[in-house]
Amino acid sequence: MSIVASYAYHDGRRAEAFHAGEDVIPDAPEDFVWIGLHDPDQQELASLQQTFHLHELAVEDALNTKQVPKIDIYDDQLFIIAKTAHLEGDVIEYGETAIFIGPRHVITVRHGSDRGHSTLRQRLETSPQILKKGPDYVLHGVLDFIVDGYLPVVQAVEDQVLEMEQHMMDAVLGRAQIKRLFRLRRQMIRFQRMLGPMTEVCGKLINLDLPCIDRETRKYFRDVYDHVRRVDGMVGGLKDVITSVFEASNLLEQQSQGAITRQLAAWAAIAAVPTAIAGIYGMNFENMPELKTAYGYYVVLGVIISLCSYLAWRFKRAGWL
Repeated sequence: MSIVASYAYHDGRRAEAFHAGEDVIPDAPEDFVWIGLHDPDQQELASLQQTFHLHELAVEDALNTKQVPKIDIYDDQLFIIAKTAHLEGDVIEYGETAIFIGPRHVITVRHGSDRGHSTLRQRLETSPQILKKGPDYVLHGVLDFIVDGYLPVVQAVEDQVLEMEQHMMDAVLGRAQIKRLFRLRRQMIRFQRMLGPMTEVCGKLINLDLPCIDRETRKYFRDVYDHVRRVDGMVGGLKDVITSVFEASNLLEQQSQGAITRQLAAWAAIAAVPTAIAGIYGMNFENMPELKTAYGYYVVLGVIISLCSYLAWRFKRAGWL
């Protein structure tokens, strides 16, 4: 069985285990059932569908792991798809959590996420005054738990980008590092595409009159909405940082190439002096001035050294050497 936990709650406290297929559902206003599943099959969901009167389209979507975040209304029940995210190396891997909310039940279906809800369940169970308010407060806890998992992903990518930025200050980024920068930027673009629908889901929970959602719960969902917006802003800023790191690295490389070009031009100008003088006196004409001068060699050599030294001084003063 893929059921991780299944309990009935009375007056905000865990009452007893609830077994799939039971027809007895709590009917007191403050009682409800919270069932958590991980990668269930169709047969397991079919059993819950019959017990809690889940809509067949919602059950079908809960089994499909390629959904986008959304919220659907089926009579007096809500069906919500939320996306989880975790970082593996330089790649953001996504999971999916489907949530069925009814007047007396909360059913969470996890796909592809290793972050179970056991810790969340234990934390909520220490606050019976929250659980006694109903399934919508459990929904807030689940969504808040999922959204809180986004921040470590962004911070981890940010640390990697800042590390490459520091390396870029010391040396020009290599081909592998530039490819990694673009890979991280592509991951941020995909992450931002997922955050958009998540923001819409939280916005609907705040602004719309939905079944099973009490008006007093909206201020809690607003907190989740603010967290999603915050992460979205961080992702947008991180994309700009990645772009600026690449552009700065490219600029530093161009400056380095310009400095090398100036050095080569300076040395070429210095080398041109002895080359020109030696070329003139190496033409082997019979009537050339100063060929018979006793100290001509030393004079020409002194002129070459003087001119080369002067050019080297000027180029060094100009910052070319």
